[in-house]
Amino acid sequence: MDKVIHFEVPFDDGERATTFYREAFGWDLDSMPNYQYTMVKTTPTNDEGAPAEPGGINGGMLHRHGPITAPVITVGVDDLDDALARVEKLGGKVAIGRQQIGTAGFSAYFHDTEGNLIGLWQKA
Repeated sequence: MDKVIHFEVPFDDGERATTFYREAFGWDLDSMPNYQYTMVKTTPTNDEGAPAEPGGINGGMLHRHGPITAPVITVGVDDLDDALARVEKLGGKVAIGRQQIGTAGFSAYFHDTEGNLIGLWQKA
């Protein structure tokens, strides 16, 4: 069973959004300008950067663009290409195909049969 491992919250004004989430929830926010992305820690992490507390997930924030107009959950998969093929076979539509994210892994986004945008992540 593939698990929800990450979330993303889009913003129009990065400074305003990071201030809001930092002050409202005490989240630790780390800007990654090379990726135009902000990492969000909602729970402590282990040495590998994974949540150290059971049930906790961390996420990210990015500028609202393309199909990413509302919060997105991300599902971790072992084989991104296989997952995208299953999605399409079951009536989903790929929104953003496989893209490499530095040396960390690969991501993709799809619309499910109800029109929701969902992310996929495969570790490198």
